[in-house]
Amino acid sequence: MESASFLEWLDRFSGYLRMRNYSPRTIKKYDQTVQRFARYAWLRQHRGPDGVSFDDAAVKNAPLDADVNVSAALVTDYFSSLSERRDYKPKTLHRMISTLSSFYRYLYAQGAVVANPMLGVERPRIKNQELKYLKHSQVIRLINTLESERDRLIVRLIYATGVRVSELCAINVEDIDFEEQTIRVKGKGDKIRTVFVDEGTLDEINGFIGNTIEGPLFLGQQGNHISPRTVQHLFKQCAPAGITPHKIRHSYASELYRRSKNLRVVQENLGHSSIKTTEIYLHTDLDERRNVYRQYFPLSNGKRGG
Repeated sequence: MESASFLEWLDRFSGYLRMRNYSPRTIKKYDQTVQRFARYAWLRQHRGPDGVSFDDAAVKNAPLDADVNVSAALVTDYFSSLSERRDYKPKTLHRMISTLSSFYRYLYAQGAVVANPMLGVERPRIKNQELKYLKHSQVIRLINTLESERDRLIVRLIYATGVRVSELCAINVEDIDFEEQTIRVKGKGDKIRTVFVDEGTLDEINGFIGNTIEGPLFLGQQGNHISPRTVQHLFKQCAPAGITPHKIRHSYASELYRRSKNLRVVQENLGHSSIKTTEIYLHTDLDERRNVYRQYFPLSNGKRGG
């Protein structure tokens, strides 16, 4: 295989992301992350591990024409160096690893690299990774505190379906099937999926839309769909500190898994391409942990020996 440089593949990767309908802002972040790694790779490939300086000027001035075929060890060294500098939080490093993983999956599919170096890269541990979320009764209380019919329905619909805020904003009245009790939503990369919705929420939708048969479910300015920014503002004004639309989505995932123990269904309902993404939303509730402990741990069930 002939060597290929980052410079050759950066524009192609950006084009691939545009084809998958990634936002310009996301594409820019991906490009910045890959570029920084490319410059580090050039320093490693031309100066060796002992000659690499993580001085911002050295990295910034390095060329982008490093060979994309790098080792997993080089990638690990890169993230270890970033972590040691403490300029990046673990969540930021997670995002950067995810970006490079996407880049290298693309390169491998295109035959540009002989192996994917990201497969062996461990992600940094995140302290207190469990996201703050609301229990079922807390979500219901939050909904009941909202005076606006529209605002109540927005929060209830996120909780009832687990949709992302961008998906919620894009829902049209004609996407809702009242007989099948489903809503057709457009997720990341324009992927279409079906989410389920309870009868009570559908009744509220029915009362909210009146005789409307098509068009945006939630109207924004000039008859367009409501914007995610408007929904975020609603939460800042009315929800407890730290509770965002994403946290309500998290509450949905946690409640559904706690009651069903079906991780695959939760994954598909959330629209996650990887089940690993779904796992960070899940909590084993205290009662379940207590019951398992009492049932299986030898000291708790009256046994004195092993």
